[in-house]
Amino acid sequence: MLLLLADFLSQFYSGFAVFQYLTLRGILGILTALVISLMAGPVLIRRLRERQIGQSVRDDGPQSHLSKSGTPTMGGALIILAIGISTLLWADLSNRFIWIVLAVTLIFGAVGWVDDYRKVVEKSSRGLPARWKYLWQSVGGFGAALVLYFTAQTPAEINLIVPFMKDMVIPMGAFFIVFTYFVIVGTSNAVNLTDGLDGLAIMPTVMVAAALAVFAYMAGHASFADYLLIPYVAGAGELIVFCGAIVGAGLGFLWFNTYPAQVFMGDVGALALGAALGVVAVIVRQELVLVIMGGVFVAETISVILQVASFKLTGRRIFRMAPLHHHFELKGWPEPRVIVRFWIITVILVLIGLASLKIR
Repeated sequence: MLLLLADFLSQFYSGFAVFQYLTLRGILGILTALVISLMAGPVLIRRLRERQIGQSVRDDGPQSHLSKSGTPTMGGALIILAIGISTLLWADLSNRFIWIVLAVTLIFGAVGWVDDYRKVVEKSSRGLPARWKYLWQSVGGFGAALVLYFTAQTPAEINLIVPFMKDMVIPMGAFFIVFTYFVIVGTSNAVNLTDGLDGLAIMPTVMVAAALAVFAYMAGHASFADYLLIPYVAGAGELIVFCGAIVGAGLGFLWFNTYPAQVFMGDVGALALGAALGVVAVIVRQELVLVIMGGVFVAETISVILQVASFKLTGRRIFRMAPLHHHFELKGWPEPRVIVRFWIITVILVLIGLASLKIR
């Protein structure tokens, strides 16, 4: 939106042409989303408290979590608002990828909002029934996959790139649609499973989004893409603004979500952010790198799968409690220790993911 205004004003003063630079708009996207989050956060928390929209805590979980009962939740709406406004202000709105990522974020956020609303406001322990939840997630996931497949301009946009391998490119053809669906929906639910401690999910999300911004910039620049031997995806560079907005909104939310949390993001935020990371990774052709950088999300998801499978098959549990972060809590780790150590692991994994740009 502001890019169009800057284009118009550049006719009268050449200084406005500076807004054509992706890096500048990416930085402005971060700052805009951060300011919106910091300014709107206290208002949202106050409104949630007034309406008694508070988190309910399971009594079979860690006893230290009982004190969290009543903490305002559904704060993820603030993150989505900040991301949406910042992206619409600073991104090139003629870019198809911008509308795809915004649509996916909104759809998954809406699914999470309904689930949260039923649990917290309507006091329904089930929330949104699982079949309906996965149905609408599937609509968003398959919808994005179909659009990306049929609007792909080059074969490279639907090939699977294997990180750290110089010439390992796997043509997927129509299987790209199914693969993309699983990446988006899987990442969405993985982030949601990780969102169980104060700040545990949002900081890894911020770090992964920042790394994906780097991949987006490189993939959208023909010379850099050729030099780094990664697919050139025309227009992908514009996603630096969207990823920057995630970083800014996430840091702003962390201001209130850090231990001890004043507000939780709820499913509305976790499902939306996970889907956003998934669809960006698909666009820049770095799905496997996302698995590396989001290793904490992957570990949390696998812990749940293994726990359920083990209990059903043998009647025994592998972990004291799943997801994985609860296992460490029940082993005696204080909550801040679990959080910070998972953050440190994410820093290492993100650096490994970024290293894939050069190690081939």
